[in-house]
Amino acid sequence: MKKLIMLAAMAVAIASCGGKEEKKEKFEIKRTTAPTQEKKETVEVPVDMNNKGVGPITSLKFDSEVDETLAKEGETLYNQKCTICHMADKKLIGPALKGIYDRRSPEWVMNMMLDPMKMLKEDTIAKALQKANNNAIMTDQGLSEEQARALAEYLRTL
Repeated sequence: MKKLIMLAAMAVAIASCGGKEEKKEKFEIKRTTAPTQEKKETVEVPVDMNNKGVGPITSLKFDSEVDETLAKEGETLYNQKCTICHMADKKLIGPALKGIYDRRSPEWVMNMMLDPMKMLKEDTIAKALQKANNNAIMTDQGLSEEQARALAEYLRTL
């Protein structure tokens, strides 16, 4: 009798397991083609060597030879204040600075260092540079005219 009850219990258990199957949703990954990348708008930054920018520097002439003492002071300032956004020969956040005087007047460079916010508001080249550099804003570094002049001299050596 125990065997018969045991056999009946097993039959009930087997019958209950083999009943209607529930369909479970499977995890699927639907792959699509990669979205087309938007064409990056290239902004043409003008080169205007007559543009002196907006600010206190209206005239600046470099000596034919680099002032090594002044350039050394400028290098220290460059390493402290500029390298977070600028590299000499490659764009980082801001543009590369090597050959800057082939693209900008010394006065423009000095005015940009001394009051970048005013330049970004009023100077067409500064506005174009901002747009070309993903709207990155050059922050005011609180430089004196003497410090900006030392940096300007160092930029000649790049």
